Amino acid sequence: MATILEDYIAKHPGSAQRYVEASKLFPGGVTHDTRYAQPFPLYMTHGEGPRKWDVDGNEYVDYVSGHGALLLGHSNPAIAAAVARQISRGTHLGASTDEEIRWANAIRALIPSIEKLRFHSSGTEATLMAMRLARAYTGKDKIIKLQDHFHGWHDYAMAGSDQSTPGIPEANTGTMVVVPSGDLGAVEDVIKRDPNIAAIILEPTGAHFGQLPFDTANYLKGLRDLTAQNGVILIFDEVVTGFRVSPGGSQVRFGVSPDLTTMAKIVAGGLPGGAVGGKADIIDMIAHRNDPDWDNHHRVYHPGTFNGNPLSAVAGATALEMIASEPINANADAMAARLKSGLNDVLGRLEIPGHAHGIASIIHVVLADCDCDRETCTMSHAKIAATNGSAATTAMKRGLQNRGVDIMSRECFLVSSTHTEKEIDHTISAFQEAMTAVRADGLI
Repeated sequence: MATILEDYIAKHPGSAQRYVEASKLFPGGVTHDTRYAQPFPLYMTHGEGPRKWDVDGNEYVDYVSGHGALLLGHSNPAIAAAVARQISRGTHLGASTDEEIRWANAIRALIPSIEKLRFHSSGTEATLMAMRLARAYTGKDKIIKLQDHFHGWHDYAMAGSDQSTPGIPEANTGTMVVVPSGDLGAVEDVIKRDPNIAAIILEPTGAHFGQLPFDTANYLKGLRDLTAQNGVILIFDEVVTGFRVSPGGSQVRFGVSPDLTTMAKIVAGGLPGGAVGGKADIIDMIAHRNDPDWDNHHRVYHPGTFNGNPLSAVAGATALEMIASEPINANADAMAARLKSGLNDVLGRLEIPGHAHGIASIIHVVLADCDCDRETCTMSHAKIAATNGSAATTAMKRGLQNRGVDIMSRECFLVSSTHTEKEIDHTISAFQEAMTAVRADGLI
């Protein structure tokens, strides 16, 4: 019997061939770190709904979901039609448009805490601007960040990351204060000790969109009280969780309103786009006042060639209007619940240590035992991280790909509103076969 790796190589010769060429063009042969895989990554050609196809003609049930951007699935007909119409009218008009107003109103209709907003081209840009706005508004320099929480790849965001950070000056990281994730007392100690704290930024469901979770409801409410009492700006990074954890993101699901919210992925309907929204007086640090002293010395400068561009605007507005008026989230959440139950059932029947946990349409699999409620994992973050870095977890992903299922990173399923019971049941069957193969390879 072939090993998982041998099966992978045999089924994907076209991807292997393209990786040889790509390795001469791109560092590591890829254009995004999470696409890096050995002996080679997969090359896809097209997608429709919950499925996509690779260069060798293999079909996949897709849970990468455009790195989380495709809550409405691949090539959603309404979004595709809206973008096609806009392409014929203009991709970049070099001016303000009705489309950006429509897009902004669609965001505000779903997230009540957003009074004003500003568009960007990515989540990394959005978190950079949120930090800059907080510093400018408060006149303070430091930002609290939770260990391992991901806010893009700019210099400030990489502080306290679980990735290496060469090339970043100490002067930058020195303005970031990293505290343990989920420890409210640690945040309070920093705020009480250091009067130069402008803000705290976090992923509201835990690091890596809930892979390393905490007691979300209580922690977020405690953090809101603590920051409000001490004049510290609370920033929710909802780049992944926005419009997915609920139509209004984590903040609506848990009833906690931040001062600033960063958005990307779903916000632009699958096209490039991001935004920072929140309290008007903070966002208005970008506003012109026609006062030379303010405009030249205090205003936060913000250009950006593709800010609010018409294509992203119509895609984003169309997607968000559908989320507001149709059971998009309810469908995705229901299919995710069916999948999570099935994954846990397989692990139990095969007597393989492990479990699936997560909220809404996000599922994380950990190949280690836990007695949590399958929503919020109570295992230590160190154990989760170690398990996710294991050879068994890598083999699990590769084994799923061999059976027509592609997942985000190595252990995450991002479910869309287009997944049906057919795709879910196929996935559960593939997972059972994949985990049997992982055992046969001697990895569990």
